[in-house]
Amino acid sequence: SCGQMIFHREFEQANNCCSTCGHHAPLPPEARFAMTFDKGVFETVALKPIEDDPLKFRDTRRYAERLKDTRAKTGINDAIAVAYGTISGQKVVMAAFDFRFMGGSMGRMVGNGIIAAAEAAVEHGAALITVPSTGGARMQEGVLSLMQLPRTILAVEKVRNAGLPHIVLLAHPTTGGVTASFAMLGDLQIAEPGAIIGFAGRRVIEETVREKLPEDFQTAEYLQDHGMVDSVVPRAEQPEFLGRVLGFLRGQRKATRAA
Repeated sequence: SCGQMIFHREFEQANNCCSTCGHHAPLPPEARFAMTFDKGVFETVALKPIEDDPLKFRDTRRYAERLKDTRAKTGINDAIAVAYGTISGQKVVMAAFDFRFMGGSMGRMVGNGIIAAAEAAVEHGAALITVPSTGGARMQEGVLSLMQLPRTILAVEKVRNAGLPHIVLLAHPTTGGVTASFAMLGDLQIAEPGAIIGFAGRRVIEETVREKLPEDFQTAEYLQDHGMVDSVVPRAEQPEFLGRVLGFLRGQRKATRAA
């Protein structure tokens, strides 16, 4: 955001953060897993393939063609990845969005990823961490993408019913139907600095309420000031912060059961 030159290697070593201004650029799931899990060790949770285009959707191009091109360009299958590992010794399942894949939009495969992550967390007795970075529901899947809202809500409810923590780490941007579903249902809501978090866009809201909104409206810092986010945590501090919080949450639960 400062416009300063930075070398690719330095940028990657800083986990896609600018050393000059601290701007947090999107971070691919595999890099986030390596950064967050103990010693960078994790096990990927495989997601079952599904039919790509049941609605035979077409706008300026066929949806099936968009999927094919995006997969070839990014080398990934869809906009989510799930992994299992430990953070400060605490068992964790993490589901992270990949903004490179159609803006991290949530279709059926992403919904399946959140469900698989929740089921794996319950199976392993692990905490669930979800990391949304998305423009919202995937319009090419129509009502099927909207059905992922209740599906993901039910998935994280399974984790809660099992007495396991669900932490949401809001990355830039988190908007639309994802915000309207599981992304606001964490036991703890944390966010990366400067992340835009909201449902509708700024321009839509201004035209609706006919008022000029504050310059920092919908930023992570603004939401923290107004009680929607518990803490804004820089990327470099996230592993230690998450480990400390998980230790507290899991320790409290054990003490409660013992009592």
